[in-house]
Amino acid sequence: MTIQSQLFDFERWSQLAKTDPEGFEALRRQEVAAFIQGVPDARQRQRLERLQWRIDRERERTKNPLMSCIRIYNMMWESLFKHQQALVELAEGRPQHTTPPPANARVLSFERKEQSVL
Repeated sequence: MTIQSQLFDFERWSQLAKTDPEGFEALRRQEVAAFIQGVPDARQRQRLERLQWRIDRERERTKNPLMSCIRIYNMMWESLFKHQQALVELAEGRPQHTTPPPANARVLSFERKEQSVL
């Protein structure tokens, strides 16, 4: 049973984190994955998977949970600021600072050089 289908029990999660950190982490990952998989829109699901990947990498890079929290908090504010800037640009009629991806690309072929054996 996932947390999505029941009320969040903070005491249970807190106790699990204190007594079984590995179990807590495994259950946390399971619940996050279940939530993401429950999102009906495939594009939104992919965005959430990418975001979760970034969050997990930030957590791995830090030495303690507080630093993880601060880094993830800063990620959130940076994202919010970018969205706010885009809304301001749209409202003021300024051009967006995004360039469309190229429609096609030329593939280069490279000749294989024989390696000499000494």
